[in-house]
Formats: sequence, structure tokens, C-alpha cells
Amino acid sequence: MDDKLNFKFMAKALALAKRSLGRTRPNPSVGAIIVKNKKIVGKGFHKIAGKDHAEIIAIKEAGLLAKGADLYVTLEPCSHKGKTPPCANSIVSSGIKNIYIAMTDPNPLVNGKGVDFLKKNGMNVFLGIMEEEAKKLNLGFISRMKYKRPYIRSKIAISLDGKTSLQNGKSRWITSKSSREDVQKWRSKSCAILTGKGTINIDNPSLLVKDQSAKNQPLRIILDSYLTIKPNSKILQQNNVVVVYGEDSNLNLPKLKKTKAKLEKITLLNNKIDLMALMQFLNKLEINDLWVEAGPKLNGELLKLELLDELITYMAPYIIGGNANSMFDAPILKNMSDKIKFTIIDFRNIGEDIRIQAKLDKNYVD
Repeated sequence: MDDKLNFKFMAKALALAKRSLGRTRPNPSVGAIIVKNKKIVGKGFHKIAGKDHAEIIAIKEAGLLAKGADLYVTLEPCSHKGKTPPCANSIVSSGIKNIYIAMTDPNPLVNGKGVDFLKKNGMNVFLGIMEEEAKKLNLGFISRMKYKRPYIRSKIAISLDGKTSLQNGKSRWITSKSSREDVQKWRSKSCAILTGKGTINIDNPSLLVKDQSAKNQPLRIILDSYLTIKPNSKILQQNNVVVVYGEDSNLNLPKLKKTKAKLEKITLLNNKIDLMALMQFLNKLEINDLWVEAGPKLNGELLKLELLDELITYMAPYIIGGNANSMFDAPILKNMSDKIKFTIIDFRNIGEDIRIQAKLDKNYVD
């Protein structure tokens, strides 16, 4: 099959994979297409961990038509038994002749083993079609496999003069309804949402994804070094919430134990939650993509430790002025050579606002 058709069918497989972003934790999002005589005879995407993988769904749909067909899959098929049987075995048994794989699996349990198994069983294997697009789809999974931590995106809403809130901390609403709706899409694609107790105490948000069932909500994680969060906060009355704390200075623990939130104690470092210990905790939870909605202190700490992979800024056409809060609490630089470099990867209008998507140069996951 020629390159143009290969790209066409792999693009369709990638589009399928996008449909499950944020819902397959701890697994990556994967799509698969089976083609025979240039026609799609089977397709599928992985919907939830523990259920059929994309290749299996596509094979079941294709049935006997899979024999002698071509398979396009966005990630290397697994060759080990996890919660489901290995996909590579089923692919060989189906009689598929050629397999086109966008990228190898970064998981050490799979990496290269699936490709080797397929080749040893007589299949023609073609690697690397739309590889970069496939990697962008699963930056979180790649980050967790390579660096033992999630891929971290922080959302910051700012005014034209770079302010995030009034001096008293109030920030509702700097940006437009269109921007807030766009944020909902990013939340829904994330495994977890991270915030600080200051945001909760001032704004009392729920951090829910609207129009999404309770079972599909991202895990919400609140950092509160000394447990000073208000026990009657809306978010604490919901399931799938974790409060990470260091010490109970206000004797708040008994009250918080009566809420629906889970409590996780993590060591303090310089009177703040040790963010590297937090990364270990998130890796233990198998969080792939972390979405941050927090204030300048937490964002500043993430930036200082080079944990902030991507910054998504919504700029509104307003001036706040005065001593209003800025984007980051960060050390004052003495030399311009010490400036922190980002690369802008996307720039677009969202309603009356502008969304700027930038990646920290030192942390490109490839």
C-alpha cells in the first residue's frame, strides 16, 4: 500500500485513540484500524483499563475478513499478559498479513518485544508511521514510563498585564466563558487535577468536568501542608478527591475524616509539601497526565523544580494593575542569561481571549 494511504489509515487510527483520552489510566490511549482491499473492515479504540485493547476490538469487528488484511495501530501491541491476554497472539491468530505501528511502547514490559514476536511469527511489520503524532497523544504515559512521573500541564488565566488575581486572591472571572469551556476539555483529557488549599479556600471550586459522569471524573488532588483547608469546602463533599498534607497544625484531621476526601500524608520540605515525594505518590497512583489549576506559589515551585512540562495560558483583554498577583512566585533573576525558556507550540483565539500553549525547553518528552 502506498504512503498516502498508510498516512490516511494511521490518521484514522489516531483519531479513534483521541476518543478515550483521560479515561484509560493507567494505560495509554490506542486506536486500531483493519484494512482489506483499501477498505476498513474493522476498527476500535481502548476504552478503559481491564477491557479489550484497540487491536482486539478491531479484530472482533473484522471477523474472518482480518485474514490477509493490514492492521494500523497507534502503539506497539503488547506481548505479555496483564489484565487482558496479549494482543500480539491474537493478531497472529487472526491471519493479519501486514501491521503498521506508529510507535514502540515505552513500557519496559513491552518495548520491542511485541514487534519481535510479530516478526518471528511471519508478519510484515512497519514502524514509525506518524510517530510524532502518536507520541503527542500519549505524552503522559511516555513521561511516567521514562521519568516515573506524570506529564504536567498548568493552566493560568491572566490579564494583559500578566496578573492572575486581585491582591486579595479573588480571580473570578478574568477570562471569558469560552475559555472556561475550553478548560473543561483539558480537564477531561487528564488523569488528575492538582491544586492548592489556597485556591480551594478562596474560590471554593469543585474542579469537576461538566457533563461527565461521576465515575469518569479525574482524580482531584489538593496540597495542604498544614491542613488548613475548610472542611465544608464543596470539593470535599465529592468522591475521587485526595488531600495531601504534611502536618495537622490546626487539629483539622478529625473533621476532614468525616468528609468524602481521602487523606495522604507526605513529608514536608522547607515547610511545604515535598513535590518530589508527591511525584512518587502520583507514579504509585499511575497518573499519566496531571492538570494543574493553582496559584503563583505552587506554580512557582513546579517551575523551580523543572516539573512543569507545559504551560497553557489564557490571556484576557483587561488590565488589573496595582499589586495584583502574578503568574509565579519565583526567585528574582540577576542575569538575563538565567531566564527560563519556553517554546510556544500553539497560539489561538478562544472567544475574546488568547490561548498560548508553551513547552518548557528542558522537558520535552520524546
